[in-house]
Amino acid sequence: MPTPELRFDGRVAVVTGGGRGLGRSYALLLAERGCKVVVNDLGGAIRGDGPDTSVAQSVVDEIVAAGGEAIANADTVATPEGGRAIVQAALDAWGRIDVLIHNAGNVRYGAIRDLSYDDFRSVLDVHLLGAFHVVQAAFGPMCDANYGRIVLTSSVGGLYGNATCVNYGMSKAGMLGLNNIAALEGEEHGVRCNVIVPGAVTRMAEGLDISQYPPMEPELVAPVVGWLAHESCDVTGEMIASMAGRVARMFVAETRGVYRPRWTIEDVAAASPAFHEKGEVLDFGLHGHVDHIGYSFAMARSEIAEAH
Repeated sequence: MPTPELRFDGRVAVVTGGGRGLGRSYALLLAERGCKVVVNDLGGAIRGDGPDTSVAQSVVDEIVAAGGEAIANADTVATPEGGRAIVQAALDAWGRIDVLIHNAGNVRYGAIRDLSYDDFRSVLDVHLLGAFHVVQAAFGPMCDANYGRIVLTSSVGGLYGNATCVNYGMSKAGMLGLNNIAALEGEEHGVRCNVIVPGAVTRMAEGLDISQYPPMEPELVAPVVGWLAHESCDVTGEMIASMAGRVARMFVAETRGVYRPRWTIEDVAAASPAFHEKGEVLDFGLHGHVDHIGYSFAMARSEIAEAH
């Protein structure tokens, strides 16, 4: 028996940054599977300036030519008003929003000591604040409908760091917090939120030597995002990496840790090798806030009990 095709018939998606690269691949794939798509893109240069509304429209034209339904939107994610307008475009056109993929981005390089504040804020406004603007706008309609799929975009440059990318790294690391809270608040309303950590050769790789890269087309990432956006997706609050054909789960983990009833600075220094030991790694998952506290309390109670 062939595997049933996972389709999006009757669903409506918003894809920010949908005019080029990864976003374009997401929009085309969803539309191919029956989804109605709002293709949002300012059409700007890699730094985010020089808007061109034809960029989003060109993707819409591709979708329509293939028999799908889509509309273009050129509002900015960088302001609350823009975020609301992007989501409202879906509501006005089709009366619902089922999927939100926040992919819009810009790049402005600079070391911490040299980066201008304008360049710092520009990247945060699009990546991180932009994510909040569209998530907040979509969250109410999704919760009211008791259904929603949100996919945010992080990066290995945020989760592991990369020099001269402090604005980008902070934005992409901050996506983890938004993801967790949206997943927790959406849990009882059928709204799931996850993060894609993609690796693909797009215009964001401008200036890099990619001569030794394996195949890394955006089309390798799109099916992973498609699954995260589908009603059958059974995970929430997670980070899924997709790079060069490899798909993996990424997560925050802890070592077992060390308990003492009192600590001095010298005690901490002496215990450092023990609490850095990765032999036993704890993965608390979506409810890690509560489970971390519970685990810490349980260790303290156990050690106190043994001492007596």
